[in-house]
Amino acid sequence: MSESKNYLHYKNYIGTVEFSEVDAVFHGKVAGIKSLISFDGDSVNGIIEDFHNAVDEYLDYCVLVRLNTF
Repeated sequence: MSESKNYLHYKNYIGTVEFSEVDAVFHGKVAGIKSLISFDGDSVNGIIEDFHNAVDEYLDYCVLVRLNTF
């Protein structure tokens, strides 16, 4: 099984990215926050889009419940 690790950056958030050759899918988590926010995609554009959506949804949720984002 071969996996590589990289990072995405968006709105001061970092997402860890791993690729599973077995499953042919990218998956990751938003780093540096207390909540567990995950994202995935079957292409580079797909993982970037899902990461951005995950961060935006997290920020919307934080505003809704008045949660400190870091």
